Amino acid sequence: MERSDLEELHYITPIANVSSILSRGILSFRRAAPLRPASVAMGAIQEKRQKKKVPGGRALHEYANLYICARNPMLYKRLEQHRELCVLEVDTDVLDLPGVVIADGNAASEYTAFWPSPPGLARIDGELVFAEDWRDPDEIRYWRKKNAKCAEVLVPDRVDAGYINGVYVSCQECEQQVRRLGLNIAITVDRHLFFQG
Repeated sequence: MERSDLEELHYITPIANVSSILSRGILSFRRAAPLRPASVAMGAIQEKRQKKKVPGGRALHEYANLYICARNPMLYKRLEQHRELCVLEVDTDVLDLPGVVIADGNAASEYTAFWPSPPGLARIDGELVFAEDWRDPDEIRYWRKKNAKCAEVLVPDRVDAGYINGVYVSCQECEQQVRRLGLNIAITVDRHLFFQG
């Protein structure tokens, strides 16, 4: 993947967290834990992430994790919760921050590799990450595609709120929820992103 192929990064979160995030930034799991935010995380995956250390870096839970493409298996698993969720649009300038790491798949997976950012972007298979569908009749290819769809950008500790450029929601009802928060942020309804059409 070339850097020019990447227009934005994504962070999936409950709408209930947006006000706090725009005040404090996107925090790593460890930094966010004392605040007890609403969560979309799956317990089994978080257990794996808790034990994982980024090669040459820190514990995985010490990074704020952004997706290269939020239209991925993680968001698909939360299909029925789309009215509670949003995707924050994050500026690609975070790729240049010190200590940022690129993961070519789900960072919890034992099959994922890690590289320093921004040169690590060259290791990302953009065709797989931005593919509409990750299903495949061949089981090995299916797992490879599914993992690649969850490629991540890992930012140490936190992503400053100044890097957040907007918020995507799945429907007009969610747009109204975000508007009622009274925040100064661009809101885009994108049904396709949330697998709603």
